[in-house]
Amino acid sequence: MQSSIFTFATDLADEGIETVLDNVQHRGGLGGITIAAAYHEGRDVFPHNPVRKVRFLESGALFFPPDESHWRGVRLRPPVSEAARAFPAAVATAADRGLVVNAWTVFLHNGALAESAPDCAPENAFGDRYPVDLCPANPDVREYAEALAADVAGQGVAAIVSESLHYHPLEHGVAHERYFVPLGERARFLLGLCFCPHCLAAAQRSGVDGETVRDAARDELEDVFAGAGEEPLGTMESSLAGYVRARAETVTTLAAAVAGAARAGGARLEFIDLSGAVKGYATGRPEGQPAAAIAWRLGVDLPALTDVCDGLEAIGYAADPARVRLDLEAYRIFGGDLSVVLRPMPPDSDSASNLREKVRIARELGLRRVDFYHYGLMRLDALDLIREALES
Repeated sequence: MQSSIFTFATDLADEGIETVLDNVQHRGGLGGITIAAAYHEGRDVFPHNPVRKVRFLESGALFFPPDESHWRGVRLRPPVSEAARAFPAAVATAADRGLVVNAWTVFLHNGALAESAPDCAPENAFGDRYPVDLCPANPDVREYAEALAADVAGQGVAAIVSESLHYHPLEHGVAHERYFVPLGERARFLLGLCFCPHCLAAAQRSGVDGETVRDAARDELEDVFAGAGEEPLGTMESSLAGYVRARAETVTTLAAAVAGAARAGGARLEFIDLSGAVKGYATGRPEGQPAAAIAWRLGVDLPALTDVCDGLEAIGYAADPARVRLDLEAYRIFGGDLSVVLRPMPPDSDSASNLREKVRIARELGLRRVDFYHYGLMRLDALDLIREALES
């Protein structure tokens, strides 16, 4: 089973490429490094960074120098980070050390592009745009995603580990999200649906009257805002269910096109399903059904994506190893190559034995790779837990 650790180009630029790779390879005992090639905004604490302990990440930036040949005629052009030069240098240095290099690539959670081209952002049932994400049905967005995959693949990485190549929920879009009216799962789901012209057209091609679904969603939400109760999320009339299926087809065809662009550049395309983060990111205590059971809310059709991508990656953000097993066994049903992301620090892991058991489960289930999140955000002594878990 392969192993890797997620990191930012800013970690490499601030600490030094050789220092980071020494820690990854020798202290952590890892066989690879997965460097963010494109990422969203954020404000993070970096406990061992010698330059900045708190950093505001550049919104929607590329963390490598782009090859202009991939971007001719492409409307959406991400900004380029000040740390971009660290990426190709790290790829070359890691390869010399025998480390496998993957590119962690955030595609559609891009506030910089959504703000510059609001017509490419999702549009809710009331006509409000969400300028923190990009809609996967929009032709300009799809062209951008293919160009990004082609450019990242050209950096000489083994795989593109794709994040945010799907629709997004209402939450985790922008800072200071506030709801002072009760919103249950169904209301949040309906508020997260995109009804832009391209999504409506995609629904129509599938034989679904998207405008009727939009009107019904708007009326139901108005009732919720006025104090009415909600139906369970699993209760969906046929028209809404058809709209959900059309969303999944949009994501699958986009992923297939992006995978093709990646393969043409010599890289695999692995699809991260963020459902495990939806459930366990904040607490490490996910509950209820396995993470795979809610993937449809993001427009993610796991069996279809297994067919068009080169692998799936599950998010194993859970303190209890038994919960990690439950989630991974649910993904294993779909076949294909499966990897998992684990957090070797709280709230998920507080001991070597805890992390060791999760790695053992990954091996037992025949996973391709175990990734760890994330070099810059963890204390360096988490690398000792990783090494012990991998060597056991």
